[in-house]
Amino acid sequence: MKYCCYCSATLVIRIPEDDNRERYVCPDCETIHYRNPRIVAGCLPVYEDQVLLCKRSIEPRYGYWTLPGGYMELDETTLQAAKRETLEEANARVDVQMLYTVINLPHVNQVYMMYLSRLTDLDFSAGDESSEVRLFSEEQIPWDELAFMTIRQTLICYFRDRAAGRFLLHTGDIIREGKNYSYREELTVDRD
Repeated sequence: MKYCCYCSATLVIRIPEDDNRERYVCPDCETIHYRNPRIVAGCLPVYEDQVLLCKRSIEPRYGYWTLPGGYMELDETTLQAAKRETLEEANARVDVQMLYTVINLPHVNQVYMMYLSRLTDLDFSAGDESSEVRLFSEEQIPWDELAFMTIRQTLICYFRDRAAGRFLLHTGDIIREGKNYSYREELTVDRD
């Protein structure tokens, strides 16, 4: 962000009066330009004892496996975004069961919201952003070829919960420490 969208002046970074953090501020018209995290919404589509994964045909992480998901658009809910992304990337229709994981990535200003879902049919195929779409059992998951740590953590939670016979809402953070990343679960919520 370089210029004010209201008066075109060059923005400066400073802490506005009555605030506690740096913001982009227009020195001419005094407009404060807030920047907020982006929401990534998606589904964990399940069929019997298998999960549906998509092989990415776009960057970042071209050729790696992921759950269907992507950035939320304006004028849609997180649930609508998750279902839309699942249809776009895997041509898959789902019956959403519950919000399953909420994972914060403060180092890239993103929040992942993944919904546990059931495939309504097996008529799925690769969408524009996928080169392949497949069902995987737990033993078949290509753990070393997963695109993102958020997807790894969602799958770990799913297989752990499935083994325990109950599905919880999981929230956590992926924290960057130098060149390393770690996952810290903040909260699990039992819906019963």
